[in-house]
Amino acid sequence: MRSRNLFIACAMLMLLAAPQAFAQASAPLPAIQMPAAAPNPYGLGAVWAQGDWVARITILILLVMSVASWYVLVSKLIAQSRIGEQGRAANREFWTRETVRQGADALHKSSPYRFVAESALEATRKHEGLIGRVDLNTWVAQSIERAVGTVHSRAQEGLAVLATVGSTAPFVGLFGTVWGIYNALVRIGASGQASIDRVAGPVGEALIMTAIGLAVAVPAVLGYNWLVRRNKVVMDGIRAFGSDLHTVLLAAGAGTAANEAQG
Repeated sequence: MRSRNLFIACAMLMLLAAPQAFAQASAPLPAIQMPAAAPNPYGLGAVWAQGDWVARITILILLVMSVASWYVLVSKLIAQSRIGEQGRAANREFWTRETVRQGADALHKSSPYRFVAESALEATRKHEGLIGRVDLNTWVAQSIERAVGTVHSRAQEGLAVLATVGSTAPFVGLFGTVWGIYNALVRIGASGQASIDRVAGPVGEALIMTAIGLAVAVPAVLGYNWLVRRNKVVMDGIRAFGSDLHTVLLAAGAGTAANEAQG
């Protein structure tokens, strides 16, 4: 009987305590305050802020080299794409005309294919006097070759910038690293403390210069190789056009001579 009363009393206490326990369990947990991230005392901003005029000029030089290389890369890609479109237009429009003159007039004025065609026509018109003593085949071939060489020279413009940036940017960054390490060691020596926390920061900042130099050089080298390859494809098409044009002009000249002989 006593155990029964004890059981009933325990049950009553549990029922009375349940609402309070449920209220405490459902109460929102206090927000956990995360410690604020400490600002990084090292990095590119620290290199610029703590660097002297030599370090800042080195960063500016690398920035200018990067902007120049990307400008050349984008502009040459646009120019090569335009030449490719003009080559397709030449294959579509030029060879369907009755004469070379009509075919040249059908092409865009800035097209290198029109420049080659007009150079060949100019050679046939000026085949007189001292030049007339030169065989027409040789004279026209040389004129077309010179025109193709001019187009090739124009296509190569700007590639020297990429080659220069790709070959010199790592050394510019290395110079900035050496200069930064020198200044860091001077400051460490002046402070009289050579612990790892005193050495790691300034030396790490100096090494950022090498990373910047590589970041500038790698796109320039890759872009240079890519543009050279695309230029080769473009120039192969122009040379093939010049060769076909040479054959057409010689055939037209032979036909004219035959008609004059029959007349």
